[in-house]
Amino acid sequence: MADNYLEKKYEALQERKAKEQRAKQIAWKKRMDAYRKKLELEKQAALEKDAAPQAQENPADRGE
Repeated sequence: MADNYLEKKYEALQERKAKEQRAKQIAWKKRMDAYRKKLELEKQAALEKDAAPQAQENPADRGE
């Protein structure tokens, strides 16, 4: 009887650890997806920022 009790306790512990590990993996994946999306938006913003000043005239170029 004691063996069954201990086995069930150990299995419950293993299941709990597996569930916690899976939750950590899911949370990490969500953070990585959000980070990748943020990097992509920053990259696009930087490209747009680099393209915008070329269209504007610089006062120093006019000879003033």
